[in-house]
Amino acid sequence: MRNTTPPLPSLDTLKDQAKRLRAGLADEGTAIGHSRALELIAAQYGYRDWNTLHAAVGNRPPFNPYMLGSRVSGYYLGQPFTGAILGVQSLGGDPERYRLTMHFDDPVDVVTFDSFSAFRQRVHCNVDASGRTTERTSDGRAQVELTW
Repeated sequence: MRNTTPPLPSLDTLKDQAKRLRAGLADEGTAIGHSRALELIAAQYGYRDWNTLHAAVGNRPPFNPYMLGSRVSGYYLGQPFTGAILGVQSLGGDPERYRLTMHFDDPVDVVTFDSFSAFRQRVHCNVDASGRTTERTSDGRAQVELTW
């Protein structure tokens, strides 16, 4: 049986989620502070408070994209995945970016429409040192978010 606990996003991704939550609630007429938004995000991931979630995420080893065959997990178009890195190319730049080829353990359905599916198992993407793409989905989330 596979572990169904979703991997944790990076700290930057969690903070972005809190900002989007705060903005969304403000658009609906409910104003909350940034710290309250962080606490709500922590609760969504099953943590008692932001400090506990921050500690869990902050204790991960640094991203090392140069290790071919290394195991990765994260989100692709909002869907959780686990897989392996098959290829790496340094793109340079400031900040440094990497072109990754990943092979997912299980194909990911990238279509949210109930009557149609499109599965992807091998994906190419450009990520920064935080493991996120600059390309975004329509809801503002990074297309690929690696967690480790």
